[in-house]
Amino acid sequence: MTQHKPIKHNDLIFDLGMHQGEDTDFYLAKGFRVVAFEADPDLIKNCREQFSEQLTSGQLEIVEGAIVDSPAEGDTITFYKNSNVTVWGTIDPVWKDRNERAGWESEQITVPTVDFGKCIEKYGVPYYMKIDIEGADILSLKKLGDYEVKPDYVSIESNKLSLSAIDDELNILEALGYDSFKAAQQAMIPGTLAPRPAKEGRDIKYRHARDASGPFGRELPGKWQSRSAIKNTYRRIFIGYRVFGNDTFMRTNRFARRIWQLLQRIMGRPIPGWFDTHARHSTADKSS
Repeated sequence: MTQHKPIKHNDLIFDLGMHQGEDTDFYLAKGFRVVAFEADPDLIKNCREQFSEQLTSGQLEIVEGAIVDSPAEGDTITFYKNSNVTVWGTIDPVWKDRNERAGWESEQITVPTVDFGKCIEKYGVPYYMKIDIEGADILSLKKLGDYEVKPDYVSIESNKLSLSAIDDELNILEALGYDSFKAAQQAMIPGTLAPRPAKEGRDIKYRHARDASGPFGRELPGKWQSRSAIKNTYRRIFIGYRVFGNDTFMRTNRFARRIWQLLQRIMGRPIPGWFDTHARHSTADKSS
């Protein structure tokens, strides 16, 4: 395969799955330029109003539509818009069915498709790429294989269904040159403060909003782990998924679900929560 070599920009972040701008706002506040991707037209409209100043200045670009594999010019695709849990919007019918089993219906709308490769060639390779596009994370991750230069850091929402799927995700990351990993518990991010003094971007006083992905890169807490170590970490995480995961008895049975909801109130956090896998490239600066 011929690899292209667009320029990498250390002041650039890709936010794949902008949602309500929770992460975009954080990256902008830290002084990064941001290219944000979103398919839900209502969320896009709100973010264009919220970030009008940054859009005008050029610090922010918003790419409208759904990232798909090998789109043609002018293509559209069905998007399952979830008005109750807006973060669950997806192009994947399997994810849509999962959401409905959890009690949340979706509305079918048509959105334009996005050629992610053309976006990389237009904007360059980012320093960090956050991917959270509900069921399509792997599509954009694999596209990085077409390019010689890779982001120093990437994050994806980890699979919650099987350890073999986690293995598949790690295989892709390793093939792209990522050799250090962290599992970040996303349920505990909202309300926390950004690390200070800053190791990424500006040093700012910042409190993360609901549904935010939180710190990235050198500001992530904990030690970077090898492939085998992160796999062991996920083995422990999956004990919770087997008991409290989306399609388990504790979530699908009406009476058991009440017990699960009570446990969450007592513990003060979602159970089992959900995790993002963060990966650091072998060529990234590891001095700090």
